[in-house]
Amino acid sequence: MTDLDKPTNFIQQIISADLDAGRVNNVITRFPPEPNGYLHIGHAKSICLNFGLAAQYNGKCNLRFDDTNPEKEDQAFVDAITADVKWLGFDWEGDACYASNYFDQLYTWAQYLIGENKAYVCELNAEEMREYRGTLTETGTNSPYRERSAEESLSLLEKMRDGKVDEGAMTLRAKIDMASANINLRDPVLYRIKKMAHQRTGDKWNIYPSYDFAHGQEDAIEGVSHSICTLEFAANRPLYDWFTANLPLPSVPKQYEFGRLNLNYTVMSKRKLKLLVDDNHVAGWDDPRMPTISGLRRRGVSAQAIRNFCDSLAVAKTDGIVDVAQFEHFIRDDLNVNAHRAMCVLKPLLLRLSNLEEGSCELFSAANHPNREELGSRHLNFSNKLFIDRADFSEDTTLSRKKFKRLVIGDYVRLRGAYIVRADEVIKDSTGNIVEVVGSIVPNTVGADAPEGIRPRGVIHWVDSATAVECTINLYDRLFKEAAPDEGNKNFLEHINPASLIRITGCKAESSLSDAAVGHHYQFEREGYFTRDSIEKDALVFNCTIGLRDNWKA
Repeated sequence: MTDLDKPTNFIQQIISADLDAGRVNNVITRFPPEPNGYLHIGHAKSICLNFGLAAQYNGKCNLRFDDTNPEKEDQAFVDAITADVKWLGFDWEGDACYASNYFDQLYTWAQYLIGENKAYVCELNAEEMREYRGTLTETGTNSPYRERSAEESLSLLEKMRDGKVDEGAMTLRAKIDMASANINLRDPVLYRIKKMAHQRTGDKWNIYPSYDFAHGQEDAIEGVSHSICTLEFAANRPLYDWFTANLPLPSVPKQYEFGRLNLNYTVMSKRKLKLLVDDNHVAGWDDPRMPTISGLRRRGVSAQAIRNFCDSLAVAKTDGIVDVAQFEHFIRDDLNVNAHRAMCVLKPLLLRLSNLEEGSCELFSAANHPNREELGSRHLNFSNKLFIDRADFSEDTTLSRKKFKRLVIGDYVRLRGAYIVRADEVIKDSTGNIVEVVGSIVPNTVGADAPEGIRPRGVIHWVDSATAVECTINLYDRLFKEAAPDEGNKNFLEHINPASLIRITGCKAESSLSDAAVGHHYQFEREGYFTRDSIEKDALVFNCTIGLRDNWKA
C-alpha cells in the first residue's frame, strides 16, 4: 500500500495485520443483501466499505443474495439491487452469488451436524420454543426432543425436506447450550418447513435454512476472508464462530462488525419502508422521497455524491445518527460543480415589453456553467413577451430594495443574461388578478453596466414566451417532520410531512430543456437543482433534487 492507503479505521487495521502476519493471502469481502426490498442509503455505506476495501487491498468483493426466505423475496428485488450496486459504480467478478446456490451443501452440513450429535429435529411449536428458550435473565430449558437419536433426526429431516411434515410441526435445531448467557446459542433453528416455491430453485425444497446457519457457511464456500456486518450482528458472532468450528468447511472466515448508518428525518428499516409502499404513503420503492438508492437516483442525487458522503463517514464500533444536512451538503457540493444551468419559471406571469416590436426576436448565448467552459453554452431566445415568476413582481412601490430585490412598478431589474427592464403598468382580469405586466427594456444593457441614474434592484430569471416549453415540477421535501420519527414508541406514520411533495403544473422552461435527458442534472437558476423524471417519460416532468440552500436551519 502507498501512504495514502495506510489503515485509517479498525477494519483496515485488522486486514493489514492479517496480511502482514500471513493469516490471509487474499482479501475477499462480500455484500450480502436479502432480496426482500430495495437498498437504501444505509446499505450504500456497507457497499462502499466492502467494495472499497477489496479494491484497496487488490482483492475482490462478491455480490451475494441471501435468498433463504422465499416468502418475502422476489426476483424484482434482485434486479433492483443489482442495478443499484452497478449504478453506484461497483462491479464483481463473474456472476452474482446466491445462498440458494449452496442449498445442497448446506443440507449436507445439516446432516453432518446431526451425525456428530450437534443437531436434532425438534417438535416444539413456535410458542413452546419461546417458553423453553428462557429470557435475558433466566436460562433456557432443554427441549424434550434434544436427545433424539441421530438416526431418527436424519429420517425426520428427510421427511421435512420431502414435504411429508406440516409447516410448523418440526424444525432442525443446533445442539449448543440452553444455559448460555447469549440467547443466540440456545439451540438455534437451522431449518424451518416452508412449503413454498423459491424464485430460483422452484419446488425442490420444502425446508429452508435460517440466515444464521447459511451466512457463515456461504462465506466459507466463497473463501471470504473478512465478513463485515453491521453492529446488530455482534451478538450473532459466537454462533457464526460455532458453525465454522464445528463444520468441515473449505475455509474459516471471520466476522467483524461496524456501526450502521442512521439518518435523521427518515426511517431505515426495510419493514417500515415496505409499509410506506404497501399502504400507499409513497408511490413505490423508487419514490424520490424515499431513502432508497433508486429513489435518490430518480430524485437526481448522483452516485458520486452518495459515494463521497459514505466515504466521509466514520467506520467505528458504535452506532450513531448522522444529520441529513450532512448528506445534503455532499449533494449540493456535487451538483454545484456538475449541474448545467438553465432557467425555468414555476409560476409564470407574462411580461410584455412595449418598446420591442411584436414578433421580434434576439438570440443570446448563455454558459451552461459559470465556471466550466468545457460544458459549453446554449442559446436563449428573447422576444417582446417573456415569462417571469409571479413571486418576482410586486405592485407595492413602498417595498425597500433591501427587502425586495425584484421587479416593482416604476423600478428596474436585470433579466439574467439579458437586458435591464422597467415595469410600467399592470393589466388585470375581471377579478382583479394580475395577468400581465407591461414594461420596457433599457437599450444597450446586455452584458453592460447600467446607465447612469439606473440602479436595478436585483437579477431575476425569465423565459421567452414564444419558445418556452411547458413542464411539470415536483418539489420534494423531507418525508418526515420529526428528526426521529420512529424513536421509542412513536408511530412513524403519524409524522409524515404532508408537504413532502408539491406538484406544480403549467411551469415554463427555456427551450433547451425540451429534450432534457433522464439522469442529467440542472440548476434552475434561483430555484434549486432538478432532474428529469425517469418514470413519467411521456411528459416533461422535473424532480427537485434539493434546494439551493438548507431551508430547515433554525
